[in-house]
Amino acid sequence: MKELNNIQAVYFLGIGGIGMSALARYFFLHGKMVAGYDRTPSDITEQLGSLGIEVHFDDNISSIPEQILRLPKEQVLVVITPAIPPHHTERNYFIQHGYTLVKRAEVLGMITRNSKGIGIAGTHGKTTTSAITSHLLHESGMSPSAFVGGIMVNYDTNFLAGNGEISVMEADEFDRSFLKLSPSVAVITSVDADHLDIYGNEESFREGFLLYARCLIPGGKLIVQESLKSLFENLSPVTYGFNADADVRAVNVRVYNGRFVFDVEGLFTLPNLSLMMAGRHNVLNALAAITACYFSGTDMNKIPSALYAFKGVKRRFERVYESDSVCYIDDYAHHPKELEACIDAVRELYPGKKVYGAFQPHLFTRTRDFAQGFSESLSKLDYLFLLPIYPARELPIEGVTSEMLSAAITCPHKIVQKENLPAEVKQIKSEIEVFVTMGAGDIDREVVNLKKVFAHED
Repeated sequence: MKELNNIQAVYFLGIGGIGMSALARYFFLHGKMVAGYDRTPSDITEQLGSLGIEVHFDDNISSIPEQILRLPKEQVLVVITPAIPPHHTERNYFIQHGYTLVKRAEVLGMITRNSKGIGIAGTHGKTTTSAITSHLLHESGMSPSAFVGGIMVNYDTNFLAGNGEISVMEADEFDRSFLKLSPSVAVITSVDADHLDIYGNEESFREGFLLYARCLIPGGKLIVQESLKSLFENLSPVTYGFNADADVRAVNVRVYNGRFVFDVEGLFTLPNLSLMMAGRHNVLNALAAITACYFSGTDMNKIPSALYAFKGVKRRFERVYESDSVCYIDDYAHHPKELEACIDAVRELYPGKKVYGAFQPHLFTRTRDFAQGFSESLSKLDYLFLLPIYPARELPIEGVTSEMLSAAITCPHKIVQKENLPAEVKQIKSEIEVFVTMGAGDIDREVVNLKKVFAHED
């Protein structure tokens, strides 16, 4: 593998991805020439462009900066996302001309090899846990480098440039990418089956997390949610959770002034912690982050004020609009367990309120594999707008549609096109007390329009 200190330029195929963009920022701030391709413009690509990073949107070899192509191949690092298809012209150009193409996780492994790495893995919660961990370390004066899969509201970025001594990274299970990492501290938040198009079955999926846990450096610390203890028993994990037998416990969880408040007991004690992000699942995410900080040498006296100041992550239970009559929340939930956690959090934060929602399924394979779970979770709403499936990298699968989900959903609901969602909501907004959009596709493009509906900015 090329050593990064020999690299003069880094070219990204899929530079607009949330994880890829963090790497682009990292290399740019370290003085490398950075450019890349993405399929469509976005807020992220616009931000990269404002830094001086050249981004184009046509798959064309002539769009690759000449300064990069003139460099010796060993001085150019080409980073590729799995979303780039095999027929992609630029991808094939680099392959045919002898460039080495690497995935994001391989680059993260290279960057963090000489630092104390904190890897956050899990089917759910890894972005929020990574963001909280990064924020707590930053506020405690530990200057982490952070590569997060979401925009941290406090910093308006998904990347923090630290001093290189400690790194926080999402350990992504998709395509087994997390097996490229060698963390000093590994957190595993959940192992609910997902990506069965990659793993085949639930057993292989769980085995992937066992292999990741074994990627810890000698003497490293494994931190797992308490319900997972039996799976990792032979690796002597530190456990966190709500129950009395967890090594680190959140107790006396309550809602106060719109925030979740809790105490921590176990390996260390912290009273009256206050979290802006709603939901018991986010209390668990915060608990995991605090435990990771504990084993990274953080001054624990600084944790309460740092956690209080954490403003959240965009699209992770993000309160977009709130008035005396209505609250609008946007969330990235795209797995049945995530939908359930999101809806339960809304119910706990706004007891007795009617909860309307919109959901855009993400991937045909995921919709097929977890159809029953999706229908059961979505039925917990009082009313649902169901959007067509967002295909992402996939081709349609016969019979796998939103209509298939609709047949088993028991709450009142309607299938609508994404672009028609604001108009549909406007027709019944007088009935809505709480509204939540959910999904990992492009449903977020309607958030601004929906906010205008609720704020009466017609």
